[in-house]
Amino acid sequence: MRFNAKDLALLARRPSCCFDKEGKLKICRVAGDEKLIEPRERWCRLKGNLLFLMKNKSSEASEVVILERCWIVEFRSKTDVSIVLKFQSGEPDLYVEAASKPDCESWAVALGEANSEGLQNKIQQLRRLIMEIKEERSSDEARQFLPSSQVDSLGEPQFTSIQRTPNEPKLEFSLACKDLVAATRDRKLNTFIQVSVIHPAEHILTRYSSTEIVEGTRDPLFLTGVTFPPEYPIYEETKIKLTVYDVKDKSQDTVRTSVLPDHKEPRADVGRSFLGCTTFRVGDLVKSKEQQLTLTLRTSDGGKTVGTIEVNLVKMGELEDGETDHITTDAQDQKCALVRECTATEGISGKDNLPSLNAVLKNPICKLYRFPTSDNKWMRIREQMAETTLSFHVPKELINLHIKEDMRRNQELKDLGELAPHWDNMRKSVIAHCDQMLSMYQDTLAELGKHTGSSFKSSCSKGEKTLEFIPINLHLQRMHVHSPRLKDALYDVITVGAPAAHFQGFKNGGLRKLLNKFEAERRNTGYQCIYYSPENTAKAKEVLSNINHLQPLISSHADLLLNSASQHSPDSLKNSLKMLSEKTELFVHAFKDQLVRSALLALYTARPGCVLKKPAVPRNTAEEGGDLQHQDHPSQIKRQDSIPHHSEYDEEEWDRVWANVGKSLNCVIAMVDRLLEKDNISNVKEGEKDPSAPDCSVLHTGDWYEQLYPLVITLKDCMGEVVTRAKQSMAFVLLQELACGLPQCLMLTLRRDIVFSQALAGLVCGFIIKLHTSLHDQGFLQQLHTVGLLVQYEGLLSTYSEEAGMLEDMAVGISDLQKVMFKVIEAKSEDFLPIITGRREHYIIEVQLPAKMFELLPQEIKEGKLLRMYPVLFNVGINEQQTLAERFGDTTLQENINQENLELLKEYYKLFTEKMPPDCLPHLQEQNDLKGLLENLHQNIQAKKRKNVEIMWLAATICRKLNGVRFTCCKSAKDRTSMSVTLEQCSILRDEHQLHKDFFIRALDCMRREGCRIENVLKNVKCRKYAFNMIQLMAFPKYYRPPEGTYGKADT
Repeated sequence: MRFNAKDLALLARRPSCCFDKEGKLKICRVAGDEKLIEPRERWCRLKGNLLFLMKNKSSEASEVVILERCWIVEFRSKTDVSIVLKFQSGEPDLYVEAASKPDCESWAVALGEANSEGLQNKIQQLRRLIMEIKEERSSDEARQFLPSSQVDSLGEPQFTSIQRTPNEPKLEFSLACKDLVAATRDRKLNTFIQVSVIHPAEHILTRYSSTEIVEGTRDPLFLTGVTFPPEYPIYEETKIKLTVYDVKDKSQDTVRTSVLPDHKEPRADVGRSFLGCTTFRVGDLVKSKEQQLTLTLRTSDGGKTVGTIEVNLVKMGELEDGETDHITTDAQDQKCALVRECTATEGISGKDNLPSLNAVLKNPICKLYRFPTSDNKWMRIREQMAETTLSFHVPKELINLHIKEDMRRNQELKDLGELAPHWDNMRKSVIAHCDQMLSMYQDTLAELGKHTGSSFKSSCSKGEKTLEFIPINLHLQRMHVHSPRLKDALYDVITVGAPAAHFQGFKNGGLRKLLNKFEAERRNTGYQCIYYSPENTAKAKEVLSNINHLQPLISSHADLLLNSASQHSPDSLKNSLKMLSEKTELFVHAFKDQLVRSALLALYTARPGCVLKKPAVPRNTAEEGGDLQHQDHPSQIKRQDSIPHHSEYDEEEWDRVWANVGKSLNCVIAMVDRLLEKDNISNVKEGEKDPSAPDCSVLHTGDWYEQLYPLVITLKDCMGEVVTRAKQSMAFVLLQELACGLPQCLMLTLRRDIVFSQALAGLVCGFIIKLHTSLHDQGFLQQLHTVGLLVQYEGLLSTYSEEAGMLEDMAVGISDLQKVMFKVIEAKSEDFLPIITGRREHYIIEVQLPAKMFELLPQEIKEGKLLRMYPVLFNVGINEQQTLAERFGDTTLQENINQENLELLKEYYKLFTEKMPPDCLPHLQEQNDLKGLLENLHQNIQAKKRKNVEIMWLAATICRKLNGVRFTCCKSAKDRTSMSVTLEQCSILRDEHQLHKDFFIRALDCMRREGCRIENVLKNVKCRKYAFNMIQLMAFPKYYRPPEGTYGKADT
């Protein structure tokens, strides 16, 4: 090659900024086997493929080395700071010695990339990055499938489909690398693999997923793999591209996959460098004899080999052969364990429950891990997360019931009849406010009806008014464990944001404080209205509900009785009479209460004019709570109407009206008995009277229908008179409740409805999932109908600032769930969504099961027995706000809630031990275990220790041992909830499934970095970062801190 000496000299004297690298090195030439002479210090300047050697920085260049057709020989000694450049031309080697190890590595990289081959590699890498950026801009969300239209166009006959089990992933494989080559010697690689798909028809590269980072080894066992769900358009002709990267800074590489479409700018590839890539056909993997491929990793230009990749086809449920010793020796510095992604929501209970589960669960995300056990065997864990359609279904059903209930109440207020001016004005004001509130419910229902798209409410939407009835970020979190020597196990946790009225705010606290304050103020109400206790108000609502439920049933059974009589059918007549008697007795029993009597008297005094036959103070007012605020109140309002009424009120009249219903029923029963007796004894003379029923109608010869008809009409008339009076009296009680606290009363009702709606949606989801997974557990089913279901909520809210108000809302909402009953029915159609009936404070949830599943239930449940719920809440704040509350604020709220719910938990345990056999449940073979756990929980609650997370661990363990449903909640069920759920899962693996002790932290970091919960963060805030900062995490308990690189600034 020819060079212009003057130009080279001029280039060597240019400023430092013009050179790629410069610095002091010791250099000498070595020819063949000659002895190494003492190297001399030179100032070296690198420009492109030219290395200038100078005696000092200001002197002329004494030599120029052309870095072409040469390679670098590195020394393996950790203390060595030298390298050797060898040339293909045969000229003497160039020995280069640096001042330090980092300086030596830096020069080795610079010299290695200086030749034209290195430049070509850079160009290829830039081309590849450009292609990936274009691909990233055009691709959907990493885990989203291709559009259905595209799928249809791709699914042409020329492509060979992969035959797999229905509802199972189409393709699953794990990955491992060997003999990876680093850019510099002795560098510990931190590698991950990016997986892309090339469809045979489109020839478009689509980024699909990535593995976790494995640190500190050139032979990473990517305990991580990839899953393609059943719906994904993948064929034997499809190609998979695997690209290996070396990560230099994990904090800069937290968003490797799943960048959402609305990210306007593609992410920069910072903090990592390209090592190599390879491609394989899906068909080659599926058809390979060993179901394994060993592929060569090459640089982007396809020239240099940088290692190999092993691709293994994997099936969940098949145990891997061999021991796991090589993990803890060769790769002991690796930080994570195996994760794979999949999307099938499967349960242990079999395939029959898939249709009903698919109606409830949507958009599942699944990860598969493999961890070593303490005896060095593999166990596989499938972690699943799915949102639920119940997030919107349950609130819409509830709001619809609220609207009907409020419309009925408003009509009952209007039907009170004529009232004195004072009471009439009060009624008009109440109805106006109620109509306003009713309109708000109707508008909310209309807005929810327009909602389309995702079936969950993100944390960013928790303050939206139109979505305030919807639970925040409600998901099923499931862990399915497949161990070598243990039975498969399933662990479910429902994760949801704390039920709270975020839109209404927490300036004045939450429901717990607001309800107490309201009740205290209502007791001190002046003469304007009559005070009824909350218990009596609830009783009035119950009486009205019973009336509305029983009256049409009694009328229907009475008509059936007449129909049986007209058909002259003795058996049908007996059955109809039995049903009529049962319902009428319930009806009569509903009015055996002093409240109705006292309310009738109070209503009479509110008429435009009244003359009392007896004193106007209702009997037993002190006990019944129906006392007037002032004893002289009736006389104060007696003459508010200018036209006096001279009718007298007889308190005993109600007793007579009420008793007439029972007498009328007795007449019907006597007549039916007489008719049946005459039918059986044909020799009895027609016209004979029954001495046992002297007050009843005389039996005449003729048709049965003619004999029963007047008696049934009398029964209906008596019942109608009772209904009219009872309805009016109970509506008057409700008028007092509303009038005493307008508008606060209605606003509190709204807030309570909102909180209850969020809590109920989660409860229904938890019950359905638990029922499906335990259908073959006869012990659980017996416990369900004999004792009831324990529902344990784990709260992570602080008792400081707004979160204290959220905790108050949550405590009341969960307590209200005690009044919810469940009923299991057989589905009559393909619609398996639950049906909600009832009214406030008394809801029944009807869960529908397919016929095959329904047949598995005990007879008691199949016959419609109502199933009780026992919700308990234990809260421990863990964030920096709780630190402030403990040091400068007040933690009494948390302490009171934990103490109250401990008593509820003890009551449930007592019921369980009384009603269930000791050996009924496998977890309870030793009763002392549970007693010890309860006592330990009691001691921890009494200890009042700061951030005592052991309370939550103990409560969760007790819940699982009692076959309960587990809930975990924080403000938005995103960050703190993720830390708690992953910790619980790893603790279960350690305590119940013999997870290797050296892998506990690795498994924990893996689930938090690559598991379902980081995907939950992405769904909520479109960023794969938990919303923590370093200062916040300093206040967190040790095991609740996420791994490095997974947290930072993010909207929550």
